Amino acid sequence: MRKRGLHYVLRLTIGLAVLIAIGLLIGQFVWILFAGVLAYLVWTLIQTLRLLAWLNRSAEQLDPPESWGLWGDLFDGIHRLQIRHLRANERLQSYIQRIQESANSLKDGVIITDGLGRIEWWNAAASSLLGFTYPADRGQRVYNLIRQPEFKRYYAKKDYRIPFEQPSSITPHIHLEFMFSLFGEENRLIIVQDVTHIHNLEQMRKDFISNVSHELVTPLTVISGYLETINDNSEQLPEKWHRALQTMARQSTRMESLISDLLMLAKFETSDVRNNQKPINMKQVIEGIRQDALAINQEKRHGIEFTVEAGDIMGDMQQVRSALSNLVFNAIKYTPAGGHIDIRWIKELSGACFAVTDNGVGFDSHHIPRLTERFYRVDPGRNSNEGGTGLGLAIVKHVLINHDGELKISSFPGRGSEFRCYFPNSRYVDVSQTPVAV
Repeated sequence: MRKRGLHYVLRLTIGLAVLIAIGLLIGQFVWILFAGVLAYLVWTLIQTLRLLAWLNRSAEQLDPPESWGLWGDLFDGIHRLQIRHLRANERLQSYIQRIQESANSLKDGVIITDGLGRIEWWNAAASSLLGFTYPADRGQRVYNLIRQPEFKRYYAKKDYRIPFEQPSSITPHIHLEFMFSLFGEENRLIIVQDVTHIHNLEQMRKDFISNVSHELVTPLTVISGYLETINDNSEQLPEKWHRALQTMARQSTRMESLISDLLMLAKFETSDVRNNQKPINMKQVIEGIRQDALAINQEKRHGIEFTVEAGDIMGDMQQVRSALSNLVFNAIKYTPAGGHIDIRWIKELSGACFAVTDNGVGFDSHHIPRLTERFYRVDPGRNSNEGGTGLGLAIVKHVLINHDGELKISSFPGRGSEFRCYFPNSRYVDVSQTPVAV
């Protein structure tokens, strides 16, 4: 490129020298130089106009104007750039077309929106699942087409770790799951899946557990009643039957607790707290839990400290009491005798927090993601020995989901555990509560 530039400068210099020589030979140096420069400027203007006219032509007319020298090389260079640009565009268009064709072949809906929520593109499955029509819906805000207040709140929250599920707005018996991914300047890629089959299986599971639990209540009550009657008259039975009857009574009581927890969990899973939004007197709830905790603590004689520094929240009192009492009773059960348990109801920046801290045996952190699963046990033998059902933390999890809350767990082997239930500020109703020690 540098050599070609020097070549053009050399040719211009030679032309200028020729003009000067001619002017000196005929004695008209100034006029000859002026005429030569003027001719060069006119020629340059003509070539510029030709270039402008060529660039303004349609894309099909790519052949460059004929010229020579600097302008000829300039036309040819631009022409080569146009050819490369067209080929790059064709390749890019081919890639985009292949991506669109592959996305259209998916059974899941795919939607792309800009930073303002306006729909830029969607595939055929999204049209089928959500009823989008082209081109009428292009550029519309996605939450104006999916008219659900919960969807709009989820979209604006930008916390997409948990997929959003709701019935289809055009076919209510179809359940859809929305998975969001942020990219670029708050653009969103939305994957829509038909999870009706999974939803129906989950509903069947819930119905099965609920129905079986209800059906077991009556015969188990009869069995427990007869066992209690027999135990009351055990002195009339041979000594060898006493231990068997005690074991049967103990297991019968454990089965009753299990069925009770299963029914409670099924109820909490299907309940809609939005229809039961009432202020919960947390001081009263925690005082009730404290009285129950002192009663079951008589054998282990833990040092238990309760502190209430936050106010009330909105929600379902039965659910909240069940969740918080599960955490407290678990701490009492699984902390070795003579331990220390600290229970606090406090206000933090993000909302209210119920924290239960103990100095028990603790457990490895790899158990934490699965602790809220039904019947999951850190120590497979420990819950049976202690009489637990394995459903306590599953109940806590669903109560917090119903109340827009979150459960955080930390534990270290040999140092104890801490369970923290967070309730958001949107449910906090008393920000001026004076700290009270219970």
